[in-house]
Amino acid sequence: MFVDSHCHLAMPELLGRIDAIRADMAAAGVERALCICTTLEEFETVQALAAAHDNLWCTVGVHPDNEGVTEPGIDDLVARARRPRVVAIGETGLDYYRLNGRSVDQMQWQRERFRVHIRAALASGLPLVVHTRSASEDTLALLREEGAGRVRGVFHCFTETREVACAALELGFHISFSGILTFRNAEELRAVAREVPLERCLIETDSPYLAPVPMRGKPNSPAYVPHVAARLAEVKGLALEAVARATRENFERLFAIPPPRQDRENHEKVD
Repeated sequence: MFVDSHCHLAMPELLGRIDAIRADMAAAGVERALCICTTLEEFETVQALAAAHDNLWCTVGVHPDNEGVTEPGIDDLVARARRPRVVAIGETGLDYYRLNGRSVDQMQWQRERFRVHIRAALASGLPLVVHTRSASEDTLALLREEGAGRVRGVFHCFTETREVACAALELGFHISFSGILTFRNAEELRAVAREVPLERCLIETDSPYLAPVPMRGKPNSPAYVPHVAARLAEVKGLALEAVARATRENFERLFAIPPPRQDRENHEKVD
């Protein structure tokens, strides 16, 4: 019924519990999840996790915050994007929240990394999973410069303004809402969510971070994504089932993932 469009199941605190997490997902009606890659060093673990389970998929990318890791080239990303169960490029983008004494001008390395990911998305034909924090103006500018009208994807864990949401939608991107949507002080975000067309909405957990109400203080899990769906349904004045169905269909369409039965049959053939 539900889909978690963004989680980090390869992180040690979750990877060691993958069987229990998948059981919790099944009990909560969470059918599918997208496992996000944040470094090239992590990719083999992320991809193996997706390849081993018929309800998991993965991405390839280097998170904008990660320093001291292998810097990706376009060919590096495109080659890995051809591997089974890889359906997107990212998590990528810009993050100026923690400059650590540097100026925005000194974050050129981040902007160049983002350009590489955009170009890899264009070369591979896969969507982008975009992270932006305190950097929306530059994020949108680079997307326009590099891929306007040609690259698609999702602004994940959206916390920006209505104006940024409108700009992302105009570029053809989806907007994904996380557990932040359920937080007491997130009324401005709920106002944005009210205006985003349902056919462009996704839901996520960003596990193990940002557990939604009423799970605050616990490590997050894909099994908690129904709480995000419920708050989105409340905000939009819709039935929970309508939000679950739409966000699942949006997920399948954006990431070119076949319906569950067809995908399960394909997965068994590969195995």
